[in-house]
Amino acid sequence: MQTRGKVFDDLSQLMTNAMGVAQGAREEAETAMKSWVDRWLADRDFVTREEFDAVRAMAQKAREENEALKARIEALEAKKK
Repeated sequence: MQTRGKVFDDLSQLMTNAMGVAQGAREEAETAMKSWVDRWLADRDFVTREEFDAVRAMAQKAREENEALKARIEALEAKKK
């Protein structure tokens, strides 16, 4: 009976160690994947949210100015006729 308990203790210790190794491997894989994704994103020419919002505001302002100029031209042409 004593030997059987030792076998179960050894098996339990082995499983505990295996789980620790698996946990460490998972954390290492997550770190490697995060590093890879960060490098991949850094290599792309993505714009920041602030840059995107600034360009969008500039485009909106340009559209408004074009509409105002169009209305002004139409008014001048109507006056000319």
